[in-house]
Amino acid sequence: MVTASLVKELREKTGAGMLDCKKALEACDANIDEAINWLREKGISKAAKKADRIAAEGMAAIKVDGDVAAIVEVNSETDFVAKNAEFTGMVDTILDAIIANDVSSLEDVLALPCEDGTVNDLIINKTAKIGEKLSLRRFERVVKNSDEEFGDYIHMGGKIAVLTVVKGASKEVAKDVALHAAAMRPTYLRSSDVPSDVLDKEKEIMREQLLNEGKPADKIDNILVGKVNKYYEEVCLENQIFVKAENKETVQKYVANNGGTIEQMIRFEVGEGMQKREENFAEEVAKQMAGK
Repeated sequence: MVTASLVKELREKTGAGMLDCKKALEACDANIDEAINWLREKGISKAAKKADRIAAEGMAAIKVDGDVAAIVEVNSETDFVAKNAEFTGMVDTILDAIIANDVSSLEDVLALPCEDGTVNDLIINKTAKIGEKLSLRRFERVVKNSDEEFGDYIHMGGKIAVLTVVKGASKEVAKDVALHAAAMRPTYLRSSDVPSDVLDKEKEIMREQLLNEGKPADKIDNILVGKVNKYYEEVCLENQIFVKAENKETVQKYVANNGGTIEQMIRFEVGEGMQKREENFAEEVAKQMAGK
């Protein structure tokens, strides 16, 4: 008899999806060892072998459905696979699942039902089929109010995705803000969002730079005010000079001049902060020839 505990055990040993494990056990009369071989023969268990591989390519994507929007980063090992129809179809399925369900963590998303069992099963099955490690790295699910507009922008086929929420202004304005954020890489929405420890560290660096430049110690605090404002202009969306402005107005001013305020900005750039693959093609071929 195929029990839930047997399915769980086989899944842990092979990395295969729940439905595939159930099929294997049913085909092998609930014999774990035979089921492992069954999965190997089908090429399904190979997904587990890729668990420690580096997946820092992939795509960022957005879906908007009425008042709900979802943005995700889904990773693969190579950029080539990220353009594969199997991969992009998987990303669409994940987005649909997030849109349809009120989720707040990656664990919630991975447990959502889909045609392959769960989203986690879907990712494992596609890993086996495509032949590269695939993973859902991050997501955000946003619900807007009736007086707000979404702005979404995808750059370079999914290398960068930006989702904005603007209150009191048009969808075009919200889209302009998303386009600006894609180009100018803000880290925070506004200056008050910068964590105090991050700001303190920046001030410490600035202070050392000024002392090394020979600035008088009693003048440094006044000079720091200007340097901190300059820092905000670099990392905070609202403080940045709007890329389409001809009169050097900030993004905040541009939106305000159009009757609005920026409520939210989410920017995903594929692979940012992740370790990149450093293997060259010859090494990869050698590994495959050796059966690794």
